[in-house]
Amino acid sequence: MNIRFEESGGPAGRELLSKLRDRFSGDERDCRDVVTEILRRVKAEGDRAVVEYTRKFDAPDMDVASMRVTEEEFVEAEKLVDGEFMQTLHFAAGRIRGFHEREMEDSWITTREDGTVTGRLVRPVDSAGLYVPGGQGGSTPLVSSVLMNGIPAVIAGVRRRVMVTPPNREGKISPALLMAAREVGVEEVYKAGSAWAVAALAFGTETIPAVDVIVGPGNQFVAEAKQQVMGRVRIDMLAGPSEVLIVADATATPAFIAADMLAQAEHDPQALALLITTSRTVADQTTLELERQLELLSRKEIARTALTERGAILLVETLDEAVDMANQIAIEHLELQVEEPWQWLPKIRHAGAIFLGSYTPEAAGDYVAGPNHVLPTMGTARIASALGVETFLKKSSIISYSRQALLDDADHIRRLAALEGLTAHGNSVAVRVEHREE
Repeated sequence: MNIRFEESGGPAGRELLSKLRDRFSGDERDCRDVVTEILRRVKAEGDRAVVEYTRKFDAPDMDVASMRVTEEEFVEAEKLVDGEFMQTLHFAAGRIRGFHEREMEDSWITTREDGTVTGRLVRPVDSAGLYVPGGQGGSTPLVSSVLMNGIPAVIAGVRRRVMVTPPNREGKISPALLMAAREVGVEEVYKAGSAWAVAALAFGTETIPAVDVIVGPGNQFVAEAKQQVMGRVRIDMLAGPSEVLIVADATATPAFIAADMLAQAEHDPQALALLITTSRTVADQTTLELERQLELLSRKEIARTALTERGAILLVETLDEAVDMANQIAIEHLELQVEEPWQWLPKIRHAGAIFLGSYTPEAAGDYVAGPNHVLPTMGTARIASALGVETFLKKSSIISYSRQALLDDADHIRRLAALEGLTAHGNSVAVRVEHREE
């Protein structure tokens, strides 16, 4: 396997670490310009632009009347999926639901002795748009994306949940995706993808309603569109290609390490799969395992490209050094395949999700463990968190003063207002202080 191998102490190893620390990147200018034009057209032309783009790139016979999935299509989808799929769908949804219910925040109020009441009112946004990628023309439906994005919105209490996903060439949506939408209570599903779907959710069209929050993964055009509409709507995050970093000691099993590196590499030629290990033997055997297991994959060319162009193995002296490097890299998925993984957990400061122990593959987190798999990438785990219920919540401050409380605070308020040159602020207190109640 032609994967980069470096010792951390050498010049090449230090250079590699430096590049990994600073891997945040935006899209190319060409992509930005294309997306800007798509957004402009959808904002100005609505359904007409969405249908035109859909016909050009996805379904040649799409028309406005066919954009929204009908109840008949949901009924037909239910007939086309098998019982085992539905069993797994319910199982995964239950796990994800159970985890995210713990995330729900409560409103709170506190009262001071002088009668001042302050607090925080937690409320959901009114509407959310869930973007679900097409998955190779619908042949590999990304059911987990529906669950991971939709379930937190339901728990938050979002009343209107809208899903957009590109149709196949026949203008249809995978039955599995429609059943997943039903599982999470999404009744509005629209056949639109890429940047024009994001634009429709942000600006609204005659058919597709504007929403308050847009979440969900996608290609560079989807990511760029979300970045350009951010501020008008909330988005979950700016996500890049999928990433995994495995920290391993001499007790790790090379076959497990290789399998998990390949699980990330098969996503995308730009996916990032890294191993930091204290054992040269583990490093060498992992390289052999990568080559052996690669040949068994249906997406082996994608995985090979990712490993060859972006993958790396770093040899370090100690686990302390490995953990320090992991914190600097701030990876999306961090696996601790070491003898005592829980011992090292307190030292992890920056990671999207942490997987402890050799029998905890990242794939478990993708599907059924419960935590959300929408995670910060490109080093943004230093400042960002996984998608969760809070993504769909907003908080309003609550403030209530009694007359005595305002009298007690008046001098402080007026003093600060005067310092800032805001005389009307000070006067709004003064008129109340001087007012005599009858």
